[in-house]
Amino acid sequence: MTDIFAGLDVVNSYASLPAAFYTRLAPQPLTSPRLLHANPEAGQLLGLSAEALATPEFLDVVSGTTPLPGGQSLAAVYSGHQFGVWAGQLGDGRAHLLGEVVSPSGNWELQLKGSGRTPYSRMGDGRAVLRSSVREYLASEAMAGLGIPTTRALALVVSDDPVYRETVETAAVVTRISPSFVRFGSFEQWYGSPENLRALLNYVVDRHYPECRQAPAGEASDEEGTILRFLQAVAVRTAHLMADWQTVGFCHGVMNTDNMSILGLTIDYGPYGFMDAFQVNHVCNHSDTQGRYAWNAQPSVAHWNLYRLASPLLGLGVDAEGMKASLRHYESAFMERYRSNLCRKLGLASWREDDEQLVDDWWQLLHTQQADFTLSFRALAEAPADPDGFVQRFTDNEAAQKWLTHYLERIDADRLAGDGHSDEAERINSMNHANPIYVLRNHLAEGAIRAATAGDASEIDTLLMLLRDPYTLRAGYEAYAAAPPEGADKLAVSCSS
Repeated sequence: MTDIFAGLDVVNSYASLPAAFYTRLAPQPLTSPRLLHANPEAGQLLGLSAEALATPEFLDVVSGTTPLPGGQSLAAVYSGHQFGVWAGQLGDGRAHLLGEVVSPSGNWELQLKGSGRTPYSRMGDGRAVLRSSVREYLASEAMAGLGIPTTRALALVVSDDPVYRETVETAAVVTRISPSFVRFGSFEQWYGSPENLRALLNYVVDRHYPECRQAPAGEASDEEGTILRFLQAVAVRTAHLMADWQTVGFCHGVMNTDNMSILGLTIDYGPYGFMDAFQVNHVCNHSDTQGRYAWNAQPSVAHWNLYRLASPLLGLGVDAEGMKASLRHYESAFMERYRSNLCRKLGLASWREDDEQLVDDWWQLLHTQQADFTLSFRALAEAPADPDGFVQRFTDNEAAQKWLTHYLERIDADRLAGDGHSDEAERINSMNHANPIYVLRNHLAEGAIRAATAGDASEIDTLLMLLRDPYTLRAGYEAYAAAPPEGADKLAVSCSS
């Protein structure tokens, strides 16, 4: 049984925290589980070969049937604000942390999602359905292909066990890996409990932010100084993540504080969506009737969430003004990353003050024309050589031509200043490596779900192949690079997704 795991160095750092942080319990395995798909790229991160992923021993572990050798299975407790309202204690209601693998690529916690009830399930059944599991499996790998920080997906296990949602669906378990699954809500859980809060803080800082213990000249080297530097570091990572989301048209859908990673990772994929027709206030989550987590609201929501993270740390005697100063780094970090991303996507050598208007006008053009987010950005590389083709992509040709004229003037300004790309081919290549041609559109995920329901993982294979290198156009896959078919906008995803 242990042969394929014999070479793995398994530790249990989270289990070393005080007992109040979790409940130790085994997963509840599915009936007659089947391995629908395993991800060799994620396997490599752990030191597992592709051959190991095809063994019965691997299936036993990722289905929850057998413990990870050397691991200590547990469900973690945390709290959080959900849709802006304090929800109190939450926790891993359908997830089990198996253990942590130490490998040359880093430390990776293994977690099963959909693996049965825990003390934190509240009214839930502890299960995940195939539909949502395929979506998470694909999305995490799509984000990795885009270079955006994310948890990763190792395996997808299915069963005929019924799960009751809006309709009766079948059960599945996703194995996901991450350096840590600690969330903002993990800190909120210990509001008013300095001893546990300090234990969590020290655990996270020592493992993931050790540089925050080093005080630059003029800064305090005590606990308060460490906390302020830690908050600044988390704020900067979160800001960078938000800028990356915004500039690929990604909407998370449920940015509750219990879904915010302390490491600035994209985590807990549910009713997410990559935008098709651009709307500045696009809401991807059918359950979000107030539009709290709309595309244009995500950066400000993340900032608000950071203050919820900071609030319990006041209980450790941190100066409130110093805390605010640490969190003020969020806005500048977001703008710097956002502008850098846009410079690469627009083919600009560097950001200039009047580029703000150029970008605002671009968003306005996409919004009023409901133009496809991904394809519009991708078309920019060829726009100087084929301005008519670019303009014809929009229903209002005059508005598109007006914006394009300003854009071409801006490109020329870089060239005249000697700041632009050395030649046209270099500019096009550079822009095409900043603007993906393939993203995980909802209708593409839906196609993979339908095939998976029939036991066919070939569509998952195809999508992973394309999404791992989303910038390179591949012959024969034109349908995956096209605008969504008519009616695709009717696909609704909600919190049950």
